[in-house]
Amino acid sequence: MLHIRIVTEADITELKDLFRETVLHINIQDYTLEEIEDWASCGNTDEHWKDLIDKFHFFVAENEMEQIVGFASISDEGYLHSMFVHKDYQNMGIASKLYEKIEQFARENKIYRISSEVSITAKLFFQRQGFGIEKEQNSQAKNLFLTNYLMYKEIEQ
Repeated sequence: MLHIRIVTEADITELKDLFRETVLHINIQDYTLEEIEDWASCGNTDEHWKDLIDKFHFFVAENEMEQIVGFASISDEGYLHSMFVHKDYQNMGIASKLYEKIEQFARENKIYRISSEVSITAKLFFQRQGFGIEKEQNSQAKNLFLTNYLMYKEIEQ
């Protein structure tokens, strides 16, 4: 059974670990080792996560053992900043549940368009949710520029 709740600062250690492990193990299929290590290093500090939690609306998905198995975040303007599912919990519908929560938040807050910078790995998932590709781009992780896609979806109210 999956439970979705709002993040707290007490979750930072789990978020850091989930982010790092997921990038290193799942995204390696679409990026070089050097790119993956650079990207994974972006989330190394607690301060970084505190800033993100202050800036975005964060939701975490927990399993029945209260382990965080995924998270997603969105801004007041509809920018979906992040969506990651634990490397050991892929393809179990967790991302879909988190996305449903993000879209529900958007509707409740009269956000009419969700945009996101989506990795090569996540592109197909977002297309299945109804997102279109605005453009392919190279975005800076920490030191390197990685290929991703600016994607968007119009939200019916």
